[in-house]
Amino acid sequence: MATREMIKIDEVLCNGCGLCVPACAEGALEIVDGKARVAAEFYCDGLGACLGECPEGALTIEVREAPEYDEVAVEARLRELGRPSLAASGHEHGNGHAAHAPHHQPAEAPAAHVGCPGSLARDMRKPEAASAQASTTADSEEQPRESLLQNWPVQLGLVNPNAPFLHNADLLIAADCAPFAYRDFHSEFLEGRSLVIACPKLDNAQAHLEKLATLFHAAQPRSVQVVRMEVPCCGGLVALATQAAELAGLSVPVEEIVVSIGGERLTPATAVR
Repeated sequence: MATREMIKIDEVLCNGCGLCVPACAEGALEIVDGKARVAAEFYCDGLGACLGECPEGALTIEVREAPEYDEVAVEARLRELGRPSLAASGHEHGNGHAAHAPHHQPAEAPAAHVGCPGSLARDMRKPEAASAQASTTADSEEQPRESLLQNWPVQLGLVNPNAPFLHNADLLIAADCAPFAYRDFHSEFLEGRSLVIACPKLDNAQAHLEKLATLFHAAQPRSVQVVRMEVPCCGGLVALATQAAELAGLSVPVEEIVVSIGGERLTPATAVR
């Protein structure tokens, strides 16, 4: 049996709200006895379009043995459920069976998304020439200051680990509060980097650990930088990134930058691994 990415459901966290069910274009999820269940493993494509729809953080992606995704079976299930085919809804995976990318390479396109339009994956990287021109005019009084954000979404729970903007990228992991505290966050930290943000205190730390490990394994970023606040609980973000890198076998160091509540940069980027 092949090893591939599959959805994992935490039954303790799942409250059976059912928001994940319509978010799965393949119809792989259903509610049974008040909990989300995978109807059959070969219905799940493992791309995680449902992750951002769970308000409890009960859905994550894991790599394990599972039957190959079967698009023919999916189409039959969609007809049975009275839902649009993959082609009709713009979610075709290829001819017949899904063409999943190897785990060390990204998929050629972001995961199909059904649900909140605000979490649809967007790659906003500019061509190098355009980026250079924007940099030279950014400080001009006659030119508006453009955002340096390269991707959407940015919340770690919503980001697809196979998104093209993550593959071999310079990855920036930022604490939720850091961009607000540090005035020059865009120019000093964000420019040229793909961004994910998270809060180690308020979010589900275990879910973030698993998501980061999956992301590191799939995207193989060429560098990883963590920008966090000076408060002690925020150090957990560095610990999560470091542990996830070890789980994924990522060879690049995880770098840490600490920002004070008053908006000062307290430490230079230093390797913590």
